[in-house]
Amino acid sequence: MHRADAIAAPGAPRTHVVAAPPVPGPPAAPLRHHGDVELSGGLLDLAADVSRLPRPEWLERALHDGIAASDTYPEAAAAHVAVARRHGRDEPEVLVTAGAAEAFFLLARARPWRRPVVVHPQSTEPDVALRAAGHTVTHVLCRTEDGFALDPGAVPDDADLVVVGNPADPTGRLHAAATLRTLCRPGRVVVVDETFMDFVPGEPQTLTSHRLPGLVVVRSLTELWSIPGIRAGYVVGDAAVVADLRTQQPPWSVGTPALHAVVATTGPQAEAEAGRRAALCVQQRRTLVDGLSELGLTVAESNAPFVLARLGSGAHARLRDAGVAVRRTDTFPGLDGSWARIAVREPAATRHLLTTLGLTVAWS
Repeated sequence: MHRADAIAAPGAPRTHVVAAPPVPGPPAAPLRHHGDVELSGGLLDLAADVSRLPRPEWLERALHDGIAASDTYPEAAAAHVAVARRHGRDEPEVLVTAGAAEAFFLLARARPWRRPVVVHPQSTEPDVALRAAGHTVTHVLCRTEDGFALDPGAVPDDADLVVVGNPADPTGRLHAAATLRTLCRPGRVVVVDETFMDFVPGEPQTLTSHRLPGLVVVRSLTELWSIPGIRAGYVVGDAAVVADLRTQQPPWSVGTPALHAVVATTGPQAEAEAGRRAALCVQQRRTLVDGLSELGLTVAESNAPFVLARLGSGAHARLRDAGVAVRRTDTFPGLDGSWARIAVREPAATRHLLTTLGLTVAWS
């Protein structure tokens, strides 16, 4: 019997799916695979990396105001001012984008890169963008046995572009700011993808306020603020690099509701709520990690709203058959199908997962 509601722990969220859709083979375009496509048929969502907390009222109001103001073309000036103030930057050092994804596509076309390097495992969007622009991408792999730590010496000396996630997706590895700074050198652009940095209380390793030649940081507002349908993000860093990105950006690429969201979530009223959400993520992640460890599973140390766990071959499919969606990891360079990325959720969802995992071990 594979009904998800038949194996739920007391008080756990219930789904009403008799049988999950079959798990296909590896995606035809692995680098374009995202966690949201794992969701179908009412599966319990532990695959997407977006917070499920309700949006604060002030953000809802900002989005509503943005829709009301959408009878004119978008004007991004206020959003640039807000981001610059938030990170202590000058306005020429800031570019608001339609999510982090747009930033990577602008980056790919910004310069005629000779040796672009992407550090993996991490989000595959930089790879996709660079390849779409006709570049050949070199990978530097962080090893499992090293806890996915970055070895700066592994980056080729002739790399003129280096992209690294911090914390990285899907490992959750948080690299020290000092380590990432050593990647900077004359003639090289270093891009730090801080999509999940706002889940780290206090953001001690952020590079958003560091001024180094060639250093730029990409941020996303999607995940912490529960707005995946509002494509909102930004880049801060070396003004010369930001200027090249701005040249590639289509007019009005960021819609008015997204611009209002940028202003709202980078303003003073957002600080306390962001801290609350980050602290809650830490607490809920500890519950998840402890539970997985008690099951004897290998779990990578994480500072993100997800954890990477080695569930074993076939576990992704068995969980799916039991009504639980986790993010497959065989689409990330450097990982195979024995791993899964599991989103940090409320305790009831975590208990449901742990109960289900215990049963899948018995089925295997």
